[in-house]
Amino acid sequence: MLDSYGDIGASQGGPDGLFFADTRYLSRLELMINGTLPLLLGSTVRDDNLALAADLTNPDIYFDGRVLLPKDTIHIVRSVVLWDGVAHVRLGLRNHGEQPVRLGLAITFAADFADLFEVRGARRERHGQIRTEVVSATEVRIACAGLDGRTRTTAIRFDPAPETLAASAATWRVTLAADQPCSVFISIACDPPDRPPLGFGAALLAVDRARRALAHDIASIETSHQVLNEVLRRSMADLAMLTTTTPQGPFPYAGIPWYSTTFGRDGIITAIEMLWLAPAIARGVLFRLATLQAGVTDAAADAQPGKILHEMRGGEMAALGEVPFARYYGSVDSTPLFLILLGLYVERTNDTEALTALWPAATAALGWIDRCGDADGDGFVEYSRASANGLANQGWKDSHDAVFHADGRLAEGPIALVEVQAYVYLAKTLMARLARRLGHLAAGARLEEEAIQLADRVEQTFWSEAIGSYALALDGDKRRCEVRTSNAGHVLWAGLATPDRAARVAGGLMERDFFSGWGIRTVAEGEVRYNPMSYHNGSVWPHDNALIASGLARYGACEAVQRVFAAILDAAAYMDFRRLPELYCGFRRRTGRGPTLYPVACSPQAWASATPFSLVQSCLGLELKPETGEIRLNNPVLPLRLDWVRLRGLKVGSACADLLVRQLGGGVSVDLEHATGDARITVQVTR
Repeated sequence: MLDSYGDIGASQGGPDGLFFADTRYLSRLELMINGTLPLLLGSTVRDDNLALAADLTNPDIYFDGRVLLPKDTIHIVRSVVLWDGVAHVRLGLRNHGEQPVRLGLAITFAADFADLFEVRGARRERHGQIRTEVVSATEVRIACAGLDGRTRTTAIRFDPAPETLAASAATWRVTLAADQPCSVFISIACDPPDRPPLGFGAALLAVDRARRALAHDIASIETSHQVLNEVLRRSMADLAMLTTTTPQGPFPYAGIPWYSTTFGRDGIITAIEMLWLAPAIARGVLFRLATLQAGVTDAAADAQPGKILHEMRGGEMAALGEVPFARYYGSVDSTPLFLILLGLYVERTNDTEALTALWPAATAALGWIDRCGDADGDGFVEYSRASANGLANQGWKDSHDAVFHADGRLAEGPIALVEVQAYVYLAKTLMARLARRLGHLAAGARLEEEAIQLADRVEQTFWSEAIGSYALALDGDKRRCEVRTSNAGHVLWAGLATPDRAARVAGGLMERDFFSGWGIRTVAEGEVRYNPMSYHNGSVWPHDNALIASGLARYGACEAVQRVFAAILDAAAYMDFRRLPELYCGFRRRTGRGPTLYPVACSPQAWASATPFSLVQSCLGLELKPETGEIRLNNPVLPLRLDWVRLRGLKVGSACADLLVRQLGGGVSVDLEHATGDARITVQVTR
């Protein structure tokens, strides 16, 4: 995290820094010109996210009361590229004056090796020992002997060699003729290997190659709406930046700044949103989470056999058990969502090799759902933390006050969330199909019957006529939390709701107490704990809206899908870089004003970045059938401000197609512009 100047730590106590493995490896990096701070002309991140560029200049520099160097004489372009655990910095200077100038440049630096949770506010009484060594004329190393027995090292290298190099600063004296450029390069390596880091240009090229490789097999989307095109480009660039190559394949890390690590739920939902155009992400997510699946019971980690990971951390506090997140399993929904992703992935790709390899993990996950997940045997999956250090709420709305009764009382566990039961329903439905693919006919029949019975129990137990929707949850005494929340929309996404109740839920979600004009709120206005500025009790989350829109499309509520799409697009138009954040406030839309930001939302955030792609799929009603090469569009619509959408390179089985969808009167037309293999298009209209 850098400020707009490209500095780190210019404001004391801030959250900025160079972070690696949940530790701040650099807490200060500040540029000075002749002992003064440069002036900011502007800064931006490249459209492809490859680099930050800050344009700086000199202030008026005085000597003996007269201006020695007028401001705006020296242009400094400060560029930063991140690659392979190294931050590469280039200072490009040019003299735009008519006379030669002499400058004193200084870079001050420090590393505090603070744990990420400490930066976020956790207090610690003990820390490891930090020592700094100038190892050569061009390199300083700062090392911390951690309390966990691990030594973390920051290596800072300079090119050209500074005139002076000390434990906390490097200085140069630079003479520039008129119009003369020069460059200074700095690399900051986290736990550096023995080999020297790449140069700045080579690192930039490597980042670009990695981005292109990730996007190579991904279909492209172009539309008639310029803002939407910008949102889609930014979202794809953000996903490329967040997606990390792991030993098991690509995995989208959850978000910046606080969640740049493996999160089960976030990775799965991001993969589901992107599955129709980037199935390789889903494959990487599935294999990584299968590798990290819990095999034993560990109360401190909320782990039980078969459970899918919530998050993992690599910092000192996690290693010492000061926080439980080294490998933490405290999410009730990651396990059924893992099964859903597996089922959807196999149906999208027909990847029987992956199915065979992942089936033992799927079987273990099903075992957790039926046993540990339903500890009291009532047929519903509940959660309660096994340790006081664990998360109190373990659904996606995991803030402490996110599950409550109509009178505002917080629910006490074990808690059964309505959307989790719907996820289990969809998981078992999909696992039934996969079991039959593998020839396990009896298991397939059993899973299908269990899904049907669960749907009946959910309808009988969670439906509340008092609120005209599904209750948020059951508390530990099996009392319904009769609160109107967006969780009911996830029941539609899973396909559990009966058509008449789905219509009532859909209608309610589009009323003013839910629909802010910028999207659907997490909690309806008028509920006791409704607060549009809260994290989960009245805010708008793009990924939540994406799943709800998919559910609306499933039940044929096409006009509602169009409204959600338009609202999220309008919100994105107001965001910096056209980037959808993790969430924003749920205040009602006002003429001439944009949405109110949530100040500490992650941005970028993986499942928010994937939201526009999911919304495109929902509008088009897109299904892909790899066995037949069929591209099926169910009740396709376009938001009213879009004249057309073009998909290029959409792969289905061994076929590939380009298609154009255009507004046509009250409906759309669909043209197959180019195809290889046996690609064919089917349009179904049932509304």
